[in-house]
Amino acid sequence: MSELEVGTPTVSAPATPGTPGGPLFSSTRIDSLSYDRKSMPRCKCLPLDAPTWGAPHTWLTDFPAPDISLTRKLGAEFVGTFILIFAATAGPIVNQKYNGAETLIGNAACAGLAVMIVILSTGHISGAHLNPSLTIAFAALRHFPWVQVPGYIAAQVSASICASFALKGVFHPFMSGGVTVPSVSTGQAFVLEFLITFNLLFVVTAVATDTRAVGELAGIAVGATVMLNILVAGPSSGGSMNPVRTLGPAVAAGNYTSIWIYLVAPTLGAVAGAGIYTAVKLQGEDDEPPRQVRSFRR
Repeated sequence: MSELEVGTPTVSAPATPGTPGGPLFSSTRIDSLSYDRKSMPRCKCLPLDAPTWGAPHTWLTDFPAPDISLTRKLGAEFVGTFILIFAATAGPIVNQKYNGAETLIGNAACAGLAVMIVILSTGHISGAHLNPSLTIAFAALRHFPWVQVPGYIAAQVSASICASFALKGVFHPFMSGGVTVPSVSTGQAFVLEFLITFNLLFVVTAVATDTRAVGELAGIAVGATVMLNILVAGPSSGGSMNPVRTLGPAVAAGNYTSIWIYLVAPTLGAVAGAGIYTAVKLQGEDDEPPRQVRSFRR
């Protein structure tokens, strides 16, 4: 929140649109969208009195200009997504190459820990979306500007393909182990991917957009959710939750089996999960007194 206790000096935080991983060590509570709540129009999702496309304020322009350049955000998003895809895909590849050395728990840990460290290291720059489904869901619910969506998705897709070809060069000919393909029916895989992405975005929306949630622990919360989802769905659908987690390895391995599931189901699940949390969260957060920030240094 932008309101401070009496006597507390004003502290500025870099403006970062959208998502897990708000500033960890500031002395004031900044929401994970990193916009000053008092300086921007209230984001009422799907309002009945929303302005028309021709009006001065639309959901394409209702966001103040951020302090961090878009180039830096896209650079951070590229590097973060590269780290995530490299780690999350390397686990299953190593598992295949060394006859189950990683196990399902190891695969889940690779992805969950990668998500956690990337959120903690780049969340204050780009928001650490790492996932086109998350970017689209946040834009659809007016937590993120639509004008930046194409750039974010381009950075995520290109990072995924680069990481996948890097893995192919290192682990050839075992790249097929990192491709997410269903071992169950198409319908079952679709439902699983929808549900686990719903779970993920429900948690992400809580820690990223609600000032009552402990946003400073976003990395741990989201990483743990990713691990849990992979433990549940990994043997059946691969536990993708992310179109670029499937797309990059599929391009590198030349295996596009049921790829449409991993493009459509996570996106629908993400919009549903973010929308449901937005619908059930408590209102009137700006009327609450600011609470002290908990950081990992204290």
